[in-house]
Amino acid sequence: MMKLRMYINGEWKDSSNKAVRDIINPANGEVIAQAAEGTIEDAEAAIQAARKAFDSGIWSELTAAERAKYLYQIADKLEEQFEELVDLEVLDNGKTRGEAEFDMEDAVACFRYYAGLITTPGGETFEVPDPDIQSMVVREPVGVAGLVVPWNFPMLMSVWKIAPALAAGNTIVFKPAEITPVTAIKVFEIMEEVGIPAGVANMILGEGGVIGQAVAESHDVDAISFTGSTQTGRKIMQAATGNLKKISLELGGKSPNMIFDDVDLEIAVDQALFGIFFGAGQVCSAGSRILVQEGIYDQFVDRFVERAKNIKVGPGNEEGVEMGPIVSERQMKNILSYIKIGQEEGAVLRAGGNRIMNRGMDKGFFIEPTVFTDVKQNMRIVQEEIFGPVVTIQKFKDEKEALELANGVDYGLAGGVFTSDGARALRVIKKLRAGITWINTYHPTFVEAPWGGYKQSGIGRSLGTYGLEDFQEVKQINNNMNPGMAGWFKS
Repeated sequence: MMKLRMYINGEWKDSSNKAVRDIINPANGEVIAQAAEGTIEDAEAAIQAARKAFDSGIWSELTAAERAKYLYQIADKLEEQFEELVDLEVLDNGKTRGEAEFDMEDAVACFRYYAGLITTPGGETFEVPDPDIQSMVVREPVGVAGLVVPWNFPMLMSVWKIAPALAAGNTIVFKPAEITPVTAIKVFEIMEEVGIPAGVANMILGEGGVIGQAVAESHDVDAISFTGSTQTGRKIMQAATGNLKKISLELGGKSPNMIFDDVDLEIAVDQALFGIFFGAGQVCSAGSRILVQEGIYDQFVDRFVERAKNIKVGPGNEEGVEMGPIVSERQMKNILSYIKIGQEEGAVLRAGGNRIMNRGMDKGFFIEPTVFTDVKQNMRIVQEEIFGPVVTIQKFKDEKEALELANGVDYGLAGGVFTSDGARALRVIKKLRAGITWINTYHPTFVEAPWGGYKQSGIGRSLGTYGLEDFQEVKQINNNMNPGMAGWFKS
């Protein structure tokens, strides 16, 4: 059994009170590791290590090229350990092997992208009215960055924050999800191996409500970047007001996938299946609300339900499995409670709806791909994020109604449009209140492009140049090249 420890100031440490947490394989309910359960005292030790390291300049004062060298080395090590990391991600989170392989490829690409980005020539100068003044902007690290990530993409979400934060010159206090810390710990082992200086990268394990809250509240933390639920995001935002730290929140979603009647039906069905059931629906941007134009509604529903019933569910490391388990028993019970709510609200259950207990899956946390039709916009299963393999299918008449339904929730993370009419696609996408959108596809994600939402789906953006800017401050410099008297006061 793996013993997982925290990494503080260049040392691997147990919890200050020696508490541990069992880490569970969601495919069979077995304990695969014991992780140190950090305390507020541990969090404070990590924060102070990061503060001291930042103030010393041991990392922030390196040149961009010097920091990039470390990031490239981390990417190379991740690539060398690719198969092991994939195996661990499947074991810890329950992902299918194909999903875990995609995540590892993206993690490698992310480190390399930010290593390249910070060594790209940049900066701004301004033509100002005073010919003696040279006005320019430089970007500097924020300072100590608190990074808190969720359980659905343990490796990927970790790297999406760690890579740009370090690239920008910050020191970090990182907290992985308490139930899926395994691959994040491997990243810190690699950072130690390549020689990241002590105190620059610190990792605390433990309960989000304890550790995450302590990091968000600390006045020695200058920025907080959080990915997770909207409810927790509100708490993080409130906690961060103590010193008005820079904040980035990537929160929940209830994303619409609008399908017009001029599409290729098989393509639309296939893409919509991927949109919701990829990752067992445990994806913030999942297309959990499918909106279908009335002319093809019945045909679409019949074909979608038929294919959903044939999705092969099982342990992620089994050959041919297309959808893995739910990450934990607690999350499984939450999803099942929403399925019950949907039935009680009067929605029609067309597929799934049950925990899978046969074929040796009774000890794991498996749920059938679930499809509801005949839903109303005010139903909880339409309005609230379920975060599982549950989808609602609604009917619309025209663009106006499609957009009313699509925008009629509190979230605005993502959304898609399927149509063969290019003008309509752009017209609809521009009116969709969401930060990540797709036309005639769903889910493609690129480290070069920004990721984040509108409304209650968050603040700020990850990835691309935007992701780097989340961890930078902008400083204006005005240089008088012809010093002289100001001449304002005459006495």
